[in-house]
Amino acid sequence: MELVSAFQILPSDSERPGAFAVFPYDRDLVRRFRGAFPRARWRGEEQGWFVPGTTAVQRLETWMAQELQNFDRHADAKGRDAYLFEPLESSYLTIGSDLRIRTPYSRTIVETLRSIPWAHWNPDEKIWHVPFRSYEDLRSKWPVIEEAARRNEPEERKRRRDEQRQHGASAVSPIQIERRRRRYPVPGDDLPPVETPVMTLSWGVVVFEDIDHHVVGEGLDRSLYPHATEDPGRYVWAYWRMPTLEETYRARPAREAEAPSLRESRGWWLPDRGELQERARRLRELERAQRARHAAQKDSVDPGR
Repeated sequence: MELVSAFQILPSDSERPGAFAVFPYDRDLVRRFRGAFPRARWRGEEQGWFVPGTTAVQRLETWMAQELQNFDRHADAKGRDAYLFEPLESSYLTIGSDLRIRTPYSRTIVETLRSIPWAHWNPDEKIWHVPFRSYEDLRSKWPVIEEAARRNEPEERKRRRDEQRQHGASAVSPIQIERRRRRYPVPGDDLPPVETPVMTLSWGVVVFEDIDHHVVGEGLDRSLYPHATEDPGRYVWAYWRMPTLEETYRARPAREAEAPSLRESRGWWLPDRGELQERARRLRELERAQRARHAAQKDSVDPGR
């Protein structure tokens, strides 16, 4: 990735004065950006951050220049040297102008790669790109990635299913089993957007991360996926995750409600404000419950604290 060209400023062509900032995703970079531009809002359609104001372009140019000055210009060269000195060798990794990872789908892999600075997903090639500047981060987390990839190979997944059948029925309910698969049938000719909060009939508001373009076939559970059971050959699997609280806050509600018949046949739609607020409420409750559990665990470890 050419770092300078990855930072872009696009003036707004709407009546509202402002500009869009486009740059590679990195958690610390986004945190610094939001600290510098608290009024900025993410715009999914433009895939950029909108900064309002008549002086937005000048302010963004100053901020981007300061950020670029802080980057080590030789970081990619150093990372390539580190790779040549201690290379990763794996069937899931190829080398080009950057490091490229192609694995079976795994939520663990997605979350791990998201934690690596400058790693980004290419939906057209269905591959992850990691610049050489992040090689040390990738190398430290590679055992987790490779183990998850091997576990999710089709042959390995089939072997585990066969073992489960041999040991009898699982105590986990079919709904729980299906939910853990993090998949959802969507029309192959009317796909949902990825990396955007979307409402579904079965799982509420989710974020689709990847779409498998092979048809789902017969045998869908009508109670879970009623929209796809009449014509399963039309549908493909989309893999989802729960949205973050920040994603629900910055998502743009649907301007108009879609017809119920379209929702029922397609199985997904852009959520309205009420649906986003409900998901955000549940996520806040989940965060509070997690904090309470962590506090209880600390108290049990150190009761005299």
